Amino acid sequence: MKTSGIIFSILFCLILNAKSQQLSLGLQKAEYLYHFAYECIDQEYPNKLGQVLGDDSYLAPPRELHPAFYGCFDWHSSVHGHWALVTLLSSFPDFEMKEEILDKIKKNITKENILKEIAYFDDQHNKDYERTYGWAWLLKLDEALREWDEPVAAELHENLLPLVDLISVKFSEFLDKLKYPIRVGEHTNTAFGMSFAYDYAKKYDSVLAQKIKEKARKYYIDDCSCPLTWEPGGFDFLSPCLQEASLMQKVLPLSEFKSWFGLFMPGFTDTPEKYLEIAEVTDRSDGKLAHLDGLNFSRAWCLFEMGKSLENGKMVKLAEDHFNYSYEKMDSGEYAGAHWLASFALYALTKSDR
Repeated sequence: MKTSGIIFSILFCLILNAKSQQLSLGLQKAEYLYHFAYECIDQEYPNKLGQVLGDDSYLAPPRELHPAFYGCFDWHSSVHGHWALVTLLSSFPDFEMKEEILDKIKKNITKENILKEIAYFDDQHNKDYERTYGWAWLLKLDEALREWDEPVAAELHENLLPLVDLISVKFSEFLDKLKYPIRVGEHTNTAFGMSFAYDYAKKYDSVLAQKIKEKARKYYIDDCSCPLTWEPGGFDFLSPCLQEASLMQKVLPLSEFKSWFGLFMPGFTDTPEKYLEIAEVTDRSDGKLAHLDGLNFSRAWCLFEMGKSLENGKMVKLAEDHFNYSYEKMDSGEYAGAHWLASFALYALTKSDR
């Protein structure tokens, strides 16, 4: 490497380290974030089931249909609420509320409850339930349990594993059938689901990991000039362009990713702030409009990932700006956002620390 390149890398690391001290997952943020998930993982109502009814017998309260993940308004939010709590306890082993948090998690993730969850996913009318957003978060939860150095984590992982194995098979089977990727800014975004699933699969499921790598190339390798001017949509909590780029960064060698990214988002690395403005939320009591706070957080984690990989301080700065806008407004008292946004904020913070 030339001397100028070495100097640039050193300066970038120094700047990045200084910034990471300002925006990182410290105890103060953990104490703020935990209560969102802690308070809702056993809050049954209000609840959006999203189920298909086969007959009258399907009409039952959430705690009976989903005894493990019935809180936090909907199934996937409950799953990533559990992920948030596990991640916080893993990061802060002496967390003050540790025992109270563990009591709630252990009541939910039992062998019996997971078997009932499996029965729901095996039902002929609900085989595609939570595809692929909830599936991806379940794999992310198991990833966190596997990597948590705590005796109870192994027990929780064993309890959850049969559902994880089922979801892994479903994910692979779905990718075999899916000819065209889904490029939206909400739950069904294919790149998001594949990206989270790949994080898990590259360490614990080689079959699914290889499937995701193959399909990512098939779906996205020829994409170019992603229409960032179309973003955001009014209900988006994911950026179609950034989620795709995040996935491709994970499955491509760095040199190949740089070439691909230059064609996919031309000019972005030079002036990222020119292409992305922070999304504004006009009504946090409206669940769909509150999605835009989630968009700021998910943009932030993608920008952190790519900014650090590409040694691009402008992208890291843009990530921080997105994060700070919504973090400062997250505790609005509106359950429409409170039941899920802490997980997104926490995930962005885990990326800011790396």
